Amino acid sequence: MMVSSPAVLPVYGLCRWGLRRRTWLPRPPMVRPSGQVSWAPAWMAATVTLEPTGRCCWDEPVSILVSGLAPDQPVTLRTSLRDQKGALFRAHARYRADGGELDLTRAPALGGSFAGLEPMGLLWAMEAEKPCLKLVKRDVQTPLTIELEVLDGHEPNGGWLLGRAVHERYFLAPGVRRQPVRAGRARATLFLPPEPGPFPGIVDLSGVGSGLMEYRASLLTGKGFAVMALAYYNYEDLPKAIEHLHLEYFEEAVNYLLNHPQVRGPGVGLLGISGGELCLSMASFLKGITASVIISGSVINVVGTLHYRGETLPPADLHLNIKMTKDGFADIVDVLNIPLEGPDQKSFIPVERAESTFLFLVGQDDHNWKSEFYANEVSKHLETQDKEKPQIICYPGAGHYIEPPYFPMCRPSMHTMVGLPVIWGGKPRAHAMAQVDAWKQLQIFFHKHLGREKGIIPPTL
Repeated sequence: MMVSSPAVLPVYGLCRWGLRRRTWLPRPPMVRPSGQVSWAPAWMAATVTLEPTGRCCWDEPVSILVSGLAPDQPVTLRTSLRDQKGALFRAHARYRADGGELDLTRAPALGGSFAGLEPMGLLWAMEAEKPCLKLVKRDVQTPLTIELEVLDGHEPNGGWLLGRAVHERYFLAPGVRRQPVRAGRARATLFLPPEPGPFPGIVDLSGVGSGLMEYRASLLTGKGFAVMALAYYNYEDLPKAIEHLHLEYFEEAVNYLLNHPQVRGPGVGLLGISGGELCLSMASFLKGITASVIISGSVINVVGTLHYRGETLPPADLHLNIKMTKDGFADIVDVLNIPLEGPDQKSFIPVERAESTFLFLVGQDDHNWKSEFYANEVSKHLETQDKEKPQIICYPGAGHYIEPPYFPMCRPSMHTMVGLPVIWGGKPRAHAMAQVDAWKQLQIFFHKHLGREKGIIPPTL
């Protein structure tokens, strides 16, 4: 975060000749189209204060305070950021000052991208300017920079600019070590906490089409874990397609982590989103996996034919039962059979073989597939095999991509396997609340099952 002394960020105001720092010239009151007189005299510059004032990671909340306003002054707050390809994401909300200041922890938004008391709404409510874009962070060594503007009034396009601040959100906590891994066939990045180890180890897998994604692993490392983000196709010299996946590759990566001097055994954890069924297959076939978190996963194999030591697990048949929304996006929630009958049984992952405990995090408005149904199928199957049932946490109104906190909900984007832009489901506020809770729950789960003393959870959680 860019900070001036001591905790107040630089703000800028518009004078008659352009943008100058804290330079305001008197002007007559501005009359709105409705005939209302503007509350903001030209010499008043709002002061924007952000807490915490130091380096801030993406998954940490930030409080926003705007001072120097008139009592009951209507203002609009607007945020924007550009991703690494230059795509614009933005949000706005309308407020009314309380006694000359605006504290987003106490002031409800009156409308805009969201409404109500949402201190972090200006982040999670961001939407891409162009359709079918999902906010991702590929280079975790640089922050995402958010520009916050305070505008006079409630006009849709904003009134006079009262103040501006720049807020940088990082993906590497101070001291976190990033180490590229090129061990045998494994292509990955290992993140280690700054303090002396060993640490609980976790393998992090992203969904189909992702290549090597590091942002979740880097953020989770800041919570005391050694996390290895693992690529499995479409990256460097790895296969470009996933018609066939050999679990020996993943076994090699798991063993690398298990044998690392900074990783505490006797087992490691798995974390998978969207392609969570790949984590489920790893836990079912491979040794050394103690705890697995499956986010929006399936109990049937869908990514391609799995191979392991002479065994094969074919993918399920997909059905062209695709509906189109009124906006022209595909809704693929029914492309897999429910219930699982007949031919689908050949693709059922043999979860009864797993030595891992499981946590399923599912959005009840998931439109990629019915992940709640699949989580319950795992539970029923393990119960019939006299195995420990998984923990299942369901989030009403949450969609498919349950990301770390404050990532904007992805509405539609291109689906690599389908070849069309699809909707992922979710209601923005419910989805945002689910992401905050899911992030906490998976940390609790991993600390409980991978910690130095099983069942001991850090007081901060």
